[in-house]
Amino acid sequence: MSNTRKITFSPPDITQEEIDEVVDTLRSGWITTGPKTKLFEKQLAEYCHTSTVCCLSSATAALELCLILLGIGPGDEVITSAYTYTASCSPIIHVGATPVLVDVAPDSFHIDYEKIGKAITSRTKAVIPVDIGGVMCDYDALYQVLEEHKALYSPNNEIQSLFDRVIVISDAAHSIGATYKGKMSGQLGDFTAFSFHAVKNLTTAEGGALTWRDREGLDNDKLYHQVQLLSLHGQSKDALSKTQFGAWEYDIVGPYYKCNMTDIMAALGLVQLKRYPEILKRRRQIIEMYNEGLKDLPVTSLVHYTDTLESSGHLYLMRINGYKEQQRNDFIKNMAETGIATNVHYKPLPMHSAYKTLGFKIEDFPNTYKQFENEVTLPLNTCLKDEEIRYLLQTIRSFLTR
Repeated sequence: MSNTRKITFSPPDITQEEIDEVVDTLRSGWITTGPKTKLFEKQLAEYCHTSTVCCLSSATAALELCLILLGIGPGDEVITSAYTYTASCSPIIHVGATPVLVDVAPDSFHIDYEKIGKAITSRTKAVIPVDIGGVMCDYDALYQVLEEHKALYSPNNEIQSLFDRVIVISDAAHSIGATYKGKMSGQLGDFTAFSFHAVKNLTTAEGGALTWRDREGLDNDKLYHQVQLLSLHGQSKDALSKTQFGAWEYDIVGPYYKCNMTDIMAALGLVQLKRYPEILKRRRQIIEMYNEGLKDLPVTSLVHYTDTLESSGHLYLMRINGYKEQQRNDFIKNMAETGIATNVHYKPLPMHSAYKTLGFKIEDFPNTYKQFENEVTLPLNTCLKDEEIRYLLQTIRSFLTR
């Protein structure tokens, strides 16, 4: 079957308004971290109902700086899901801590909360749960497990001592704008990392942010300043402060990192955030069209909306019932030949060379492999037209009803 139609997987939804805002930034004379980044941080905090947001170059940087802030390193363990992208796990390795991978629950894309409990030891300092596809984890179940195992928690510095259980660092790369029992993504984890990468719902081309919940003993201003230092070479003044006449003097308080957000990126984000309610609405419409069009086919899809959950609608994860890995791969190839780009989320971490080298084996994560072997991710973006969705559904039907 050949077709001239092309349905791409995840193009960015950029309007003239974003272009105008970026041009305004370019003309302003301030293109690196400056007033628009600070405004974006303020608006993100208001949107997420948190007190403080620090914008960075990626969600990966946000996770890594969070681990550094918490003093997590060699000798410590951090738990995360085996069913995720490497960015959820590589920061654990970067700081010298030991990653502990946990299987997903049966027939679920989310980490198995009971198995988290079994993985906790006296060395466990944090868990990084993954809000996959825009659907948030069951945070009540997660915190219940952590409470049940709080006796094992052994803090080894001042900030860790503010917690009496394993610390939750949410990988919310997919879930900005999602809710769990009426609370926004960003309000549930002790700390939360967002992504604004080009393929995300809300994009700044590259980019991410770290936010956290208010906690007794946690000084938000001090924490924000620490993140700023870590993200900009340990420099005691940011570039904006240094440009004040006569204010050149600064100190380097530590040999830190370089992962700040620029005002060009923030300009995109400011407009995207303004448009975000409509973006989320359209994503929900597309998901509902998919759900309706696939309901009588042999597929099982990630559930995005329930009485307790409202997804950000980032990814449409679909499993083809009864398919094995090669059949799934053939299906993806057939779809591509009709002009439709699909994807897989995710090839599990234990199947990648880097994690095999660390000693992980996919055989130890049977539920993860079952989810992966027949998973296909359909295009889900706000550039999709209804007629393209109908064509896509018709094409799927033609392959699955032969």
